[in-house]
Amino acid sequence: MIVKSDHMKVSTVREFRDNATGMLRSKDPILVTRRGRLAGIFFPWPEGAVPVELKREVFSVLSEQVRRQVSQTGASEDEILTDFESWRKNRRETRRRC
Repeated sequence: MIVKSDHMKVSTVREFRDNATGMLRSKDPILVTRRGRLAGIFFPWPEGAVPVELKREVFSVLSEQVRRQVSQTGASEDEILTDFESWRKNRRETRRRC
């Protein structure tokens, strides 16, 4: 059940997933709940393009998280690339079967 206040919508994770295309066009923020608890918030971006500064900041934060995870596992670049290629191959094969 999607609840709408004056400027905010509330949706369950399942409803958000099932209606994502329409909801992502919303001009209002959407609170997404899971089992009655806040799971996330979607804030629509009013402009067509994401500013370069924001892209750089997101890239920086995500890169640091990946670096930390790789460092914790002790994986080499070759191991990561091999694992990724294996994942891509399996994904392609799965898609062909469908």
